[in-house]
Amino acid sequence: MAEKQPLNIVKMKKMKAEGVPLSMLTAYDYPSARLAEEAGVDMILVGDSLGNVVLGYDSTLPVTIDDMVYHTRAAARGAEHTFIVADMPFMTYHGGIDESLRNVRRLMQEGHAHAVKMEGGLEICGTVSSIVSAGVPVLGHIGLTPQSVNTIGGYRVQGKDARDAQRLMDEAKALEKAGAFGIVLELVTEEVAEAITKELSIPTIGIGAGRYCDGQVLVYHDVLRYASPYREKRFVKTYADVGGIIRDALGQYVMDVKQRAFPAASHAFGADEGVLESLYGAAGKGARS
Repeated sequence: MAEKQPLNIVKMKKMKAEGVPLSMLTAYDYPSARLAEEAGVDMILVGDSLGNVVLGYDSTLPVTIDDMVYHTRAAARGAEHTFIVADMPFMTYHGGIDESLRNVRRLMQEGHAHAVKMEGGLEICGTVSSIVSAGVPVLGHIGLTPQSVNTIGGYRVQGKDARDAQRLMDEAKALEKAGAFGIVLELVTEEVAEAITKELSIPTIGIGAGRYCDGQVLVYHDVLRYASPYREKRFVKTYADVGGIIRDALGQYVMDVKQRAFPAASHAFGADEGVLESLYGAAGKGARS
């Protein structure tokens, strides 16, 4: 994929102006990022959703900066020609700006990310501005913000009434003013997502936010139904049942081992003539044959 040129924030803004949709997909390791790049995805998000789909947590809250650095570095090795955004995990950008910048530095220098993503609205705009001023592109994230799930009352669709719609619009405009190069809109009503998209000069990336955002992002494991059990989500379109294929294949492997169908002779390696005699003598060779 050496011929592929990774996007940058200038190209993304140009794509918005020209009406060219942006494709974004999560990836958390070398092989998934490699496959995503080969498929032609525009951007890879190393999301803290890895807490749910890779690490087995019931939320994103336990994910640490060490987790994010580790997985971002692996994804970056797999997708060397794709723009990679790394999530800032829970409580890594809500303290002093010095601490926030240290965590950003780790994702950029150790994780080799091209940008970071931060959840929140007005309350994080000062931090966003400082990070952008330090030379780091920031992707905003409003609507359903999983890191704040305990304060927003669960996984609820956002922007269903006029007051909430205005809040989201205000947050989006504030993040744009703070210097964010784009904004993820998660579980936002389609009408509100469309209004925000039209109002901003920076791209919006939707997930469960309808048809009119400038781009879309989905979780790798949702696109491929790579989970057990898999929980259906209305806003997700699955393109393959990889989980079922893997389960069936592993079950066949177990059966082959139990029935001694694997390994077969074609999977074995032969020794040079005379090796058994040197180990056991002629009697050993005769006993084996």
